[in-house]
Amino acid sequence: MSGTWLEVCGTDDIDADDVVRFDHGDRTFAVYRLGKDRYCATDGLCTHEDAHLAEGFVDGGIIECPKHNGRFDICTGAPKGVPVTVGLRTYPTRVEGGRVFIEA
Repeated sequence: MSGTWLEVCGTDDIDADDVVRFDHGDRTFAVYRLGKDRYCATDGLCTHEDAHLAEGFVDGGIIECPKHNGRFDICTGAPKGVPVTVGLRTYPTRVEGGRVFIEA
């Protein structure tokens, strides 16, 4: 992928094992912090019914959709629980100077 790097937030703006919503233009992303220093990013809307994943629950590398409890692997986007059958697109992340960036 050779997209544009977008600055999302500071590293301290995402709690460990949590998610934040990031909107850019007409797109919505979910940016996750796993443990102390691992970050992942996916599309921000559930593939089942477009619920905002940042309102969901993060547990052990899985995001649970707040609407129908479908689950996705945070880092691969793979569906991990019904009613979800279509995975999420994922995006590279990087940290520079205490700021989190995604390539989109």
